[in-house]
Amino acid sequence: KKKWLWYNCYIVTLLHCQIVKLFIMNIADSKKDFVQVIDFLKSDISQLRTGRASTAMVEDISVEAYGSRQPLKAVGSITVLDAKTLNIEPWDKSLLGAVEKGIRDSGLGINPVNDGRLIRLALPELTTERRAELTKVLHQKLENARISIRKVREEVREMIASEEKDKTISEDDKYRLQEDLEKLVKEYNEEIKKIGEGKEKEITTV
Repeated sequence: KKKWLWYNCYIVTLLHCQIVKLFIMNIADSKKDFVQVIDFLKSDISQLRTGRASTAMVEDISVEAYGSRQPLKAVGSITVLDAKTLNIEPWDKSLLGAVEKGIRDSGLGINPVNDGRLIRLALPELTTERRAELTKVLHQKLENARISIRKVREEVREMIASEEKDKTISEDDKYRLQEDLEKLVKEYNEEIKKIGEGKEKEITTV
């Protein structure tokens, strides 16, 4: 009888460990949601024009090509000619007009020059006022990213609380999982801060 009782306790403990392990894996899976926030932020701020030419400024501009919208990087080559100039050469020259229109409509604030073979973008000098405006826009985008991180955090916390309420995990498990979650949140908020500092330096450097 004691042996049977011991065996039952062992099975219950084993099942509990497996459930907690699976739940920890679910929290690890939530990392992909945090990563998506970071990836979107990087893409979003890459189009903020700084004083230096970069392919990232234009590569995701939407262009009408072959009946659908495509990113500029999918229809041609983008090269940095010098610190203030970008060259864009569509592989299909019939798309020159569409590429030019996409750039004009993008809000980038640069007038494209179409020479019939490629499109040249010459970056004008940023004024002090424009740098201040871009910095303000950057800060808003960073705050939006932090809000998205908090949203993911709350969704996971609710999931943890629900599992504890259903007795799937213990109270100790709940606190341990919440601690792991907070470590993830801190890690990604630090990454947002680092990305923001780097971009702000680009914007404010004359």
